[in-house]
Amino acid sequence: MENKILIEEILKLKEEKNAIILAHNYQPKEIQEVADFLGDSLELCIKASEIEDKDIVVFCGVDFMAETAYILNPNKKILIPDVEAECPMAHMLNAEQIKEAKKQYPKAPVVLYVNSLAEAKAESDILCTSGNALKIVESLDSDTILFGPDTNLGRYVEKQTDKKIIPIPGDGHCYVHKKYEVKDIDNAKKTHPNADVIVHPECDIEVQNAADYVLSTGGMLNHIKNSEKDEFIIGTEIDFMTRVENETSGKKLYPLLSDAICETMKLHTLKNLKNALQNEEHIVKVPEDIREKSFNAVNKMIQASK
Repeated sequence: MENKILIEEILKLKEEKNAIILAHNYQPKEIQEVADFLGDSLELCIKASEIEDKDIVVFCGVDFMAETAYILNPNKKILIPDVEAECPMAHMLNAEQIKEAKKQYPKAPVVLYVNSLAEAKAESDILCTSGNALKIVESLDSDTILFGPDTNLGRYVEKQTDKKIIPIPGDGHCYVHKKYEVKDIDNAKKTHPNADVIVHPECDIEVQNAADYVLSTGGMLNHIKNSEKDEFIIGTEIDFMTRVENETSGKKLYPLLSDAICETMKLHTLKNLKNALQNEEHIVKVPEDIREKSFNAVNKMIQASK
């Protein structure tokens, strides 16, 4: 009953404030259900770039996502329900580390995973997501690429290209996807021998090699929707399955690990989402000089993805 009342209040406030709620695939079920738009990092970037008729954007995701929304919409009020919702990977790479890498490889373009903070984005040439990283790298006229912060995504790209990928900082990772081991795939295949094993490119390379498919969450959703198979073992954050279950029918989904949980993604609740709308908190901004430099890299990625 409490959730029902909160949802009614959120929907009413959203209309009163002329707001839109964006949510990442890893958000809990109740947040996914009240969101106006649900997506992976690339889908959210594109959606954020297209917002014209709203005054407020409430971002139910982690810090770098809300920053990216501001970079694309500096004239709108960007809110995040819980300021503690940080992406640990994004904090593994700072601007100074990129500058040092540029000194060592002055001719190499910098491709940053969108899972990075604005100060790092400002030092990059172009961004990428897990869904378009290979396409972005292949589009650049250079044999050597500086890439960060996710080392495993860089390795995934390097397997499919002739270009040399130089990781910065060298050990960037997602703690959720680092949980997976090859033995987990072996055990899952024994239990569900007819299922496709799909893992995220943030997983270790050995896990990627043991899987049937390596896909972004957007790629996973499309694969499951279009596949003639009806059983899938999913190697990514557990609440991604919530979205898949809502958008598919007759498909059997099994988590590769049931404890693959991004704790900071779960900090957003219906209560603090309501408070964010009601009190117009917590406001996310980026210094203008950093925003301008970051915008170029974000916009290049979006244009290259269309």
